[in-house]
Amino acid sequence: MKIYIIPFVLSLFFLSCGQKNKIEKAVAEVPVELKVVRFDKLFFESQPKDLNKLKKEFPFFFPLGNDDEVWVEKMQNPQWRELYSEVQKKYADFEPTKLELTSLFQHIKYYFPKTKTPKIITVISEMDYNNKAIYADSLVVISLEMYLGKEHKFYQFPNYIKQNFEQEQIMPDVVSGFFKYKTAPNQEKSLLSDMVYAGKELYLKDMFLPDYSDADKMGYTPEQIKWCEENESYIWRYFIEKEMLYSDDQKLIPRFINLAPFSKFYLEIDNESPGRVGSWIGWQIVRSYMNNNEVSLQGLLKANAKEIFEKSKYKPKK
Repeated sequence: MKIYIIPFVLSLFFLSCGQKNKIEKAVAEVPVELKVVRFDKLFFESQPKDLNKLKKEFPFFFPLGNDDEVWVEKMQNPQWRELYSEVQKKYADFEPTKLELTSLFQHIKYYFPKTKTPKIITVISEMDYNNKAIYADSLVVISLEMYLGKEHKFYQFPNYIKQNFEQEQIMPDVVSGFFKYKTAPNQEKSLLSDMVYAGKELYLKDMFLPDYSDADKMGYTPEQIKWCEENESYIWRYFIEKEMLYSDDQKLIPRFINLAPFSKFYLEIDNESPGRVGSWIGWQIVRSYMNNNEVSLQGLLKANAKEIFEKSKYKPKK
């Protein structure tokens, strides 16, 4: 019996590879011409006398209620100027990132043809790690000060947060912004629904960033991905035995879904675990659902958690 299984599995593997190559060839033919505006350079290389011109061209970066002195002080402040200098060292040549963004939007437009090609605007903002890349229909705003490398001297953040302050996280963060723009916030109140919601976002990264590692998609280190893979069956058994899947206890969200230094099983393994293991399990459920059903990405985003879970035939790897 096993002798016949091997060629069958190999045929499925090559069929899958052929399908992926076919898709990637089609993606490469999607016309995308991105315009990048380096607002960070425009702002910090301008003189105070040029401020009104900037405000007229980029009104959304100058909220009402702030006097011009606020912006002039920012232009001239030594700390802001040092931060600008560090950003320029890292991103003096933005062309490689632009090429990656072009490929990303070719993938997005292949799967979502009605998507507008946005203007990319780079800024230096307030180090808000929750909004590193903002997607807003015809604009994508990228805060370059958040991608200087996790060991940069300016970052006074815990390791679990600043490990994602790498250049490689720009594309995954843009996909996260796209997901939030396309998908309404999760209204279902259960751990399972939050897991699947996070899994949908991660599955978009599978489709839009096929050359990225699971670690980069998840914002994990390779060791953290390995921990999840090795403990998948244990995590799943824990959720089942504790009857957590359909629980509406909102305390489960920070324990297993939100960004955190570790997941909270309240066991000895906590310190070994990465945060967000519930999101990782949700990703595996969504992957299983998409592998076992003929569903478009648009259909995936519309499907509810219960339907996805029941049709996924998900079984953790042992």
